[in-house]
Amino acid sequence: MIHTVITLPRTTADEIGPRRPGAIYQNVDGRFEVLALITDPREAAQLLRRDSARWAVIVRDTLRPDGIPFAVGSAWTTSDYLVREGASAYAPAA
Repeated sequence: MIHTVITLPRTTADEIGPRRPGAIYQNVDGRFEVLALITDPREAAQLLRRDSARWAVIVRDTLRPDGIPFAVGSAWTTSDYLVREGASAYAPAA
Protein backbone atom coordinates (compact mmCIF):
# COMPACT_ATOMS: atom_id res chain seq x y z
CA MET A 1 0.00 0.00 0.00
CA ILE A 2 1.27 3.45 -0.90
CA HIS A 3 0.55 6.22 1.57
CA THR A 4 -0.04 9.69 0.25
CA VAL A 5 0.63 12.72 2.40
CA ILE A 6 -1.27 15.84 1.44
CA THR A 7 0.09 19.07 2.81
CA LEU A 8 -2.45 21.84 3.06
CA PRO A 9 -1.28 25.35 2.29
CA ARG A 10 -0.47 27.32 5.40
CA THR A 11 -2.34 30.51 6.05
CA THR A 12 -0.60 33.73 6.99
CA ALA A 13 -1.87 33.29 10.55
CA ASP A 14 -0.37 29.75 10.66
CA GLU A 15 2.98 31.07 9.45
CA ILE A 16 3.06 33.93 11.95
CA GLY A 17 1.92 31.75 14.84
CA PRO A 18 1.48 33.46 18.22
CA ARG A 19 3.97 36.23 17.41
CA ARG A 20 2.12 39.42 18.30
CA PRO A 21 3.69 42.66 19.53
CA GLY A 22 4.91 42.13 23.08
CA ALA A 23 5.22 38.34 22.74
CA ILE A 24 8.48 36.60 23.59
CA TYR A 25 9.36 33.33 21.90
CA GLN A 26 12.42 31.13 21.88
CA ASN A 27 14.11 28.71 19.51
CA VAL A 28 17.65 27.46 18.86
CA ASP A 29 18.65 30.88 17.51
CA GLY A 30 17.74 32.89 20.63
CA ARG A 31 14.92 34.41 22.67
CA PHE A 32 13.05 37.11 20.80
CA GLU A 33 10.69 39.88 21.80
CA VAL A 34 8.25 40.82 19.05
CA LEU A 35 8.33 44.57 18.52
CA ALA A 36 6.07 44.80 15.46
CA LEU A 37 4.04 42.62 13.11
CA ILE A 38 3.97 43.86 9.52
CA THR A 39 1.14 42.44 7.39
CA ASP A 40 1.42 44.79 4.41
CA PRO A 41 3.07 42.63 1.70
CA ARG A 42 4.99 45.50 0.08
CA GLU A 43 6.41 46.73 3.37
CA ALA A 44 7.21 43.18 4.48
CA ALA A 45 9.07 42.44 1.23
CA GLN A 46 11.06 45.66 1.59
CA LEU A 47 11.99 44.92 5.21
CA LEU A 48 13.05 41.37 4.34
CA ARG A 49 14.85 42.48 1.15
CA ARG A 50 12.87 39.99 -0.95
CA ASP A 51 10.88 40.24 -4.15
CA SER A 52 7.75 39.25 -2.27
CA ALA A 53 6.56 38.49 1.24
CA ARG A 54 3.18 38.28 2.92
CA TRP A 55 4.35 39.42 6.35
CA ALA A 56 7.35 40.21 8.52
CA VAL A 57 8.01 40.35 12.24
CA ILE A 58 10.44 42.84 13.78
CA VAL A 59 12.16 41.28 16.78
CA ARG A 60 15.11 41.79 19.09
CA ASP A 61 17.08 39.01 20.75
CA THR A 62 16.65 39.47 24.51
CA LEU A 63 19.64 37.20 25.26
CA ARG A 64 22.08 39.58 23.54
CA PRO A 65 23.15 42.77 25.30
CA ASP A 66 23.24 44.69 22.00
CA GLY A 67 19.75 43.34 21.02
CA ILE A 68 19.46 45.31 17.76
CA PRO A 69 15.97 44.94 16.20
CA PHE A 70 15.76 43.11 12.88
CA ALA A 71 13.08 41.69 10.60
CA VAL A 72 12.34 37.98 10.21
CA GLY A 73 10.04 36.17 7.83
CA SER A 74 10.49 32.57 8.90
CA ALA A 75 7.33 30.57 9.59
CA TRP A 76 6.44 29.41 13.09
CA THR A 77 7.53 25.78 13.57
CA THR A 78 7.49 23.10 16.24
CA SER A 79 11.00 24.20 17.28
CA ASP A 80 9.63 27.61 18.35
CA TYR A 81 7.90 28.01 21.69
CA LEU A 82 6.09 30.87 23.32
CA VAL A 83 7.59 32.28 26.52
CA ARG A 84 5.12 35.16 26.95
CA GLU A 85 1.97 36.03 25.03
CA GLY A 86 1.69 39.36 23.28
CA ALA A 87 -1.29 41.51 22.34
CA SER A 88 -4.31 39.46 21.34
CA ALA A 89 -5.47 41.80 18.57
CA TYR A 90 -4.32 40.85 15.07
CA ALA A 91 -3.73 44.37 13.78
CA PRO A 92 -0.92 45.62 11.55
CA ALA A 93 1.77 47.44 13.48
CA ALA A 94 2.80 49.73 10.68
